[in-house]
Amino acid sequence: MADHCCSSGTSGQTAGALPAPQPAAGTERLFRISAMDCATEETEIRHALSGLDGIRGLRFLLAERVLAIDAETAALNSALAAIRRLGFNPEPISPDHRPSAAQTRAEQRRERLRLAGSLALAITAELLHLVVPAYPGHELLEIGIAIAAIALAGFSVFRKGLAALRQGRLNINALMSVAVTGAFLIGRFPEAAMVMALYAVAEAIEARAVERARQAITSLMALAPDQAEIRRSDGRWQRVSATAVAIGAVVRVRPGERLPLDGTVLSGESAINQAPITGESLPVDKGPGDEVFAGTINQGCALEIQVTAPASRSTLAQIIQAVEEAQASRAPIQRFVDRFAARYTPAVFVMALAVALLAPPLLGFTPLQAIYKALVLLVIACPCALVIATPVTVVSGLATAARGGIIIKGGLYIEEARKIKVLALDKTGTITLGQPKLVAFSPRQEGADAGALKQLASSLAERSDHPVSRAVAAGLDGERLAVEAFEALPGRGVRGLIAGRPLMLANHRWIEELGLCSSDLEASMQVHERQGHSLSLLADESGVLALIAVADTVRPSSAAAMEALRSLGVTPVMLTGDNAATATAIAALSGIEEVRSNLLPQDKLEAVAALQASYGFTAMAGDGINDAPALAQADIGFAMGAAGTHIAIEAADVVIMNDELMRVPETIALSRRTFRILRQNIALALGIKALFLVLTVAGNATMWMAVFADMGTSLIVIANGLRLLRSPNLLTQSPLSSPGSPQA
Repeated sequence: MADHCCSSGTSGQTAGALPAPQPAAGTERLFRISAMDCATEETEIRHALSGLDGIRGLRFLLAERVLAIDAETAALNSALAAIRRLGFNPEPISPDHRPSAAQTRAEQRRERLRLAGSLALAITAELLHLVVPAYPGHELLEIGIAIAAIALAGFSVFRKGLAALRQGRLNINALMSVAVTGAFLIGRFPEAAMVMALYAVAEAIEARAVERARQAITSLMALAPDQAEIRRSDGRWQRVSATAVAIGAVVRVRPGERLPLDGTVLSGESAINQAPITGESLPVDKGPGDEVFAGTINQGCALEIQVTAPASRSTLAQIIQAVEEAQASRAPIQRFVDRFAARYTPAVFVMALAVALLAPPLLGFTPLQAIYKALVLLVIACPCALVIATPVTVVSGLATAARGGIIIKGGLYIEEARKIKVLALDKTGTITLGQPKLVAFSPRQEGADAGALKQLASSLAERSDHPVSRAVAAGLDGERLAVEAFEALPGRGVRGLIAGRPLMLANHRWIEELGLCSSDLEASMQVHERQGHSLSLLADESGVLALIAVADTVRPSSAAAMEALRSLGVTPVMLTGDNAATATAIAALSGIEEVRSNLLPQDKLEAVAALQASYGFTAMAGDGINDAPALAQADIGFAMGAAGTHIAIEAADVVIMNDELMRVPETIALSRRTFRILRQNIALALGIKALFLVLTVAGNATMWMAVFADMGTSLIVIANGLRLLRSPNLLTQSPLSSPGSPQA
């Protein structure tokens, strides 16, 4: 009949579900880890737990220093033992006793004071060494001040570093522990204090930067009010916690208030600002029967809404969950950086050892000079800037996309989208609005009772959830008849028994397969198809009883989106189950040159595979139900309309929350900009380290200069990554470049 197959109202469950809710309180356990405050610790813990079976999920709340583990009991015990072996002390806490925002701010304030005190003491020790003339006992004073500075800044670093050394791991904490201890032992007391203080400050800055990027996502949760005004059984209104509101309850939302829960409007008409969910810039008019979402803003009159989902399963909550899960995935470049850092750090450690042992006989250095240069190399080996370069950038990109109504399910896809060469698009509901209207009903036999035929057609159509069938049912009034043995045939239509009479509502393909097509019927269909109408044919075993035409309209943004895709070097291709004439007409209106029509769902999958063979990296945009096989086959799948129709988020890698096709080229542009920033950050981190390696061996680089440079590099890559959060328009922020630019 059109793009997708007709199906019964219950058949959409396999692909229509949104993500599973977050684990219940009984399965997810919270642990406070006081020494876990940056992306480095998160990476270490993830790596330590990656090989354990029975762990269903991990959530890191770095600002609160909390780790949530969803695991079986045996796996949980193994996970806690592995975390303790890393030098951390996980303390179980109750979900009701997680640190409040005020407690978190107070702890961060204490940490800032501690680091400021450490830095002040380190600077004091350095000034005493450089400025104040030697006097009796000055060395003891320097040692005392340096020890105090190191104790304030580096206690947790030493604990984690010693745990790593005991296990034979050369991580950042191990390197800093060795470097600071070595500097202290060779008499560089102020420098040892300065290195530890600067390192601790850099770690704190990195932790706050990662959290800022994450908060750009989690702050969405604050969009939904904590309380809802519900109608009690006696008719009175009462404010209660939104989490306590059950499905079916009636909630009142006053003008100017945010909606606390998802629901359906019962009474009232108003304009709703849906930007927090869909990214739409203009309010949407809502009235009785319309669906509304938690976190959106009622800008007009008061509304009474019947709740359709609990707070934990609202569309807003599921968006946040999807993006939080995406943060846990590693982009290819991030996995590369992790592997590189794992090899780079031991390599520099070996180089430092070689300098300490070989520099005196080969280069004429004194033993103390050689040891000092080796310690400087250890500081340079600290891969902080390199490790922080990717998570801040990736999470910033995910947050920017989410604020624009684009839910990207992982770092993999925000990086890989830049490679897209061709985009396959479903027609109905993707290129078109997916809201066709009945435009013609023509009985095929003279003297036929048109009213009776309309009743038969509407009875069959009412049982299907296909957009064309819904248009037929909505356009044909009258009493419905009982349909028995109803069946939906993908890519063909529906059939059933009405009063014992076998009837079908079929598309052109099915009628031809049944041998019921005639030259006269073909001529009539061609007239409609040339106008871009989609056709359904009411038929029984003897022949076609009526021709039914519905017309869909092209999305206003479709033509502009296709032009934007071509500007990015991406070729749009329409894949549709509709006939060639209708497909060509719609393609011409939307600016698509390549069209493949009369496709069953399996044909679409094969068409995507053929595009991959011809073009290379291929994306697919569809509605996520009958297009699920093609979405799964594509390198990246875009599901359209998740907020409006609860499309299967599982079937796609990217979900466009407002059916806006322009979001697809915006995603590609964001991916290219993200990857460009990732490469800049990695080049900066490696370039500055390479420079200091040369300066250390051939020049006069000092330990505190090395750690200061590392700190400065970290700040640069953090600031560069956070630039993605300031992207008002993704297409204007990224050049619409030629086909060769995806790698740029």
